Amino acid sequence: MTRTSSRSTRYGACAALLVLAMATVAVPTVAAAESTVGGPTLTLNLGTDPGQMSTVMQILLLLTVLSLAPALLIMMTSFTRIVVVLGFLRQALGTQQAPPNQVLVSLALFLTFFVMAPVWQRINTDAIQPYLSKQMTQEAALERAAEPIRQFMLRQVREKDLMLFMQLSKTPPPKDPSGVPTTVLIPSFMISELRTAFQIGFVLYLPFLVIDLVVASILTSMGMMMVPPVMVALPFKLILFVLADGWYLVVGSLVKSFT
Repeated sequence: MTRTSSRSTRYGACAALLVLAMATVAVPTVAAAESTVGGPTLTLNLGTDPGQMSTVMQILLLLTVLSLAPALLIMMTSFTRIVVVLGFLRQALGTQQAPPNQVLVSLALFLTFFVMAPVWQRINTDAIQPYLSKQMTQEAALERAAEPIRQFMLRQVREKDLMLFMQLSKTPPPKDPSGVPTTVLIPSFMISELRTAFQIGFVLYLPFLVIDLVVASILTSMGMMMVPPVMVALPFKLILFVLADGWYLVVGSLVKSFT
């Protein structure tokens, strides 16, 4: 034990001396390099056209777009209406966590891709491809890309919601829909989507609410006060939903509501 501990102590002392020697040699080297170079510098070559933009700036822009992508997907597409309606459907069925949140959100995402596919195809044809081929500037490409999304939101938004945010922002009423500011259009579109989703959710609730009332009245008349009506009504709601081909009706109605 004594020989092992003395050997470990000797190895530790040698390692400490080695690190100290390296630090002593490295400090003058770094100082000399700094005095010669004049300090660290960072240069970004942004360029004047898309082909000359530096790689660092492209990565920066890509990270910015990726960080804003979830908010843009929720605010300016059909995702809000679809995910809210699917949430109402699960609550109306009373299945709690079936289907789970991940399945509902994934279904809402793929339905959003399906509904928004014509809009994104127009953006790719009118803005992205001409910009990549250097046929238009970045500002013109952004304006071209925003136009299909604005048209989609204008088809779904209510005039009442538009007027509300026009009054709140103290913006004069435009002569045509193209004059509506985007800062007014986006919150108006979200309010309209929530209202439409709640309307669809109310219609979905009605048949399942009737089943709950019937089951509760039957259990009360039979004197089974301790049996939860929700537990008894759940199989009847599931069989009704399956026999009526509920997913076909709900998804079909959601997609058709955007046309």
